[in-house]
This record gives sequence, C-alpha cells and structure tokens, in this order.
Amino acid sequence: MKQSNIRPAEVDDIPAVAAIYAEAVENGTGSFELEDPGEEEMTDRLRKGREAGYPWLVVENDGVVVGFAYAGLYRGRRGYRHTVQDAIYMAPTARGRGVGRALLTALIDEAERLGFRQMIAIIGDSSNRASIQLHAALGFMPIGVLHDVGRKHGRWLDTVMMQLSLGKGALDAPDDEAASGDGESGS
Repeated sequence: MKQSNIRPAEVDDIPAVAAIYAEAVENGTGSFELEDPGEEEMTDRLRKGREAGYPWLVVENDGVVVGFAYAGLYRGRRGYRHTVQDAIYMAPTARGRGVGRALLTALIDEAERLGFRQMIAIIGDSSNRASIQLHAALGFMPIGVLHDVGRKHGRWLDTVMMQLSLGKGALDAPDDEAASGDGESGS
C-alpha cells in the first residue's frame, strides 16, 4: 500500500510537477495549452502564485510527487479577489486511486483557511468525466458549459464551469471589507 503525503509545493518539486503537466498538455484536453511550458515557466508560475497568496500543493506516494493542485487568480479585477480558480493534475499512474480527491480536498481546505469565498473549476473538455465527477463529489455545482471554445488535438472542445462556496461563502462581508465598508477605493 502506497503512503500518500500532501504538502505545499516547493521549487524542488518543479521537475516532477513540470513532467506531470507536460504529459497533460501533450496527451490530454484538461489544459488548452498546446505546448509544454517547461520547468522554468512552471517555476515562475509557482513563485508568482505563492507570492500572491495562493496555495500550491503536491501529493507524494512513497516520496514521489504524483500530482499537484493550485488555486489562483480567477479574474484580474479587484472585485473578484475573494474568488479563486482551481487546477489539479495527476500522473497517469495515480489517476483513479482516490489520491486526486484527497489532493483537491486539501486545496479546498487551504483556500478556505486563507479566506477565499468561492472556488471556480474551469474544466477543459466536457468529456473529461473524471474531473467533472471529482469536482461534483466534493460539492461543486455545475454553472454552465461554454461550447466549442477551444481547439486542441484536431477537435473543438467545451469548457465546463463548476462552483463551490468556501467557508462562509456569500453569507457576510469578508474581513477586509468589514472594517472599511466595501473594500474598494476609487472607481
């Protein structure tokens, strides 16, 4: 039985993270990237995400990184600052074993701990049943399908959007708005 460990991603994890993502880019439709971004770009993404206060996690089986997940910017305008978009990628050998569920659960918990209020899953390809089912099993609700918005591997692909309220969700104002009113300055 393999022992799984979920922990924050570190720069030393980038070779494994980049290899997992490269396989997904090359063979899958979960990401609409067409070319492997490589280790340098993945290092930059990790660094920028962590500096901006977003969680990045890896899961190890017996000390080998077999998956990673992160939450990041949903949209750039300040009004969206309490909402994150998730991403999860697993090595082919780790898929269908419950490890991804544990990893996404940990990501949700960490995003809640950090005070985010909504998580959006933007799932590439409506035939990506594993990802859709995983998100649904963890409480994400379907919010829509954008039909034929991406093209990869010679075919048009949909994007499935799902949403999960985190923590208090929309029940009250976030802490950064409670003291100042609406949290916005200027127009």
